[in-house]
Amino acid sequence: MPWYKKLHWQIIIGLLLGLLWGLMSTQTGLNDFTKNYIEPVGVIFVNLLKLIAIPLVLASLVVGVAKLNDITKLSRMGGKTIMIYAATTVCAITIGLIVVNVIQPGKALPEETRIELMASYSENVEQRKDSVEEALERRPLQPVIDIVPENVIQAFIDNSNMLQVVFIAIVLGIGIIQINKKQGEMLVNFFDAFNEVIIKIVDFIMLLAPYGVFALLATVIIDLAGDDLGRALELLKALGWYSAAVIFGLLLHLFIVYTSLFKIFSNMTLSEFFRGIRPAMLLGFSTSSSAATLPVTMERVERNLGVHEEVSSFVLPVGATINMDGTSLYQAVAAVFIAQAVGMDLTIFEQLTIVLTALLASIGAAGVPGAGIIMLVIVLNSVQVPVEGIALILGVDRILDMCRTAVNITGDAAVAVTVASTEGKIVAGNFEE
Repeated sequence: MPWYKKLHWQIIIGLLLGLLWGLMSTQTGLNDFTKNYIEPVGVIFVNLLKLIAIPLVLASLVVGVAKLNDITKLSRMGGKTIMIYAATTVCAITIGLIVVNVIQPGKALPEETRIELMASYSENVEQRKDSVEEALERRPLQPVIDIVPENVIQAFIDNSNMLQVVFIAIVLGIGIIQINKKQGEMLVNFFDAFNEVIIKIVDFIMLLAPYGVFALLATVIIDLAGDDLGRALELLKALGWYSAAVIFGLLLHLFIVYTSLFKIFSNMTLSEFFRGIRPAMLLGFSTSSSAATLPVTMERVERNLGVHEEVSSFVLPVGATINMDGTSLYQAVAAVFIAQAVGMDLTIFEQLTIVLTALLASIGAAGVPGAGIIMLVIVLNSVQVPVEGIALILGVDRILDMCRTAVNITGDAAVAVTVASTEGKIVAGNFEE
């Protein structure tokens, strides 16, 4: 197959053209045209992915649980998944803290820039106060309570309720195991066929991926720059050390933690892994949404990396909700950066508090754009860093959100490969696009 027909190259071309169009749009007064006629393509693409996310998780997980025929296997796999997710998240937070303490980007921020940023984005912080107060009022066990829905239909209404869908699918799968074998097979065959239909729909939707990515990135550029590209570049320069610290930390996590996982638990190399998962990584980067990218992640992990459906259908939906490696690392860097910028020195104990709080805050966080900011408020409150300091990072948050979402998705896939390897549920993948 020619290189230009491979999906990941088409997505990369879409990203580059979207970047160029966005830059041209800000300089030629075409922002209204881009908003009215190009952005809708990206919105439709993301909506199509979200449309099939819940049906895909429900069908594949019901089949996976029913085919296990043994509840102890499910509990073992579930325990293993949660432990690995927690371990990789702690590693991510620790790497973030080491990087931000070494680079110290907050101390490189000029005083006049800090004052200007606080003034420019203070209104944006005010608009988020309702969501912030709601997050702070949550009980410690609220994420556990939220897993169990009181209404099946309501659980399927919102993609942020993915853990509830997982819970329903597991209960339904266990119920199928308990009934007459012939009746159970009928239900399994139905969900199996339904799952195949959804996978085919994913293939159709991915034909739109290059155009959707083009529209999404063009929109991001004009949202950041508006009609003044120069101001956007000045902002990026002012927050360059902070952005570099986040991105460097994310890269360290990618290459150190996931390489270690594969060396210990799997025979897969990191290059093979990236080659198989790259379309999902690129989509996660462009959409900034783990939930929207989930159907593609599941398809690529199963088809390209050879992970059995029994594993992927459980590990990936759970990961899209509770595994936030990239977001947790970003929170650690952001919290210390803000503290440095306002002249606070955090003690070792306070930084350990960040590790624990960021880990707990990541559980149940919605896999949608902007959720990281709400989680960051919880982390800042835990170490008494002024919440208003969030205004310092809002200017570049959208770009970094794209980067950390790509890492979140990569982490989900890496844990799926790890669990599948330990369960003997992995075969040779097909890396052709």
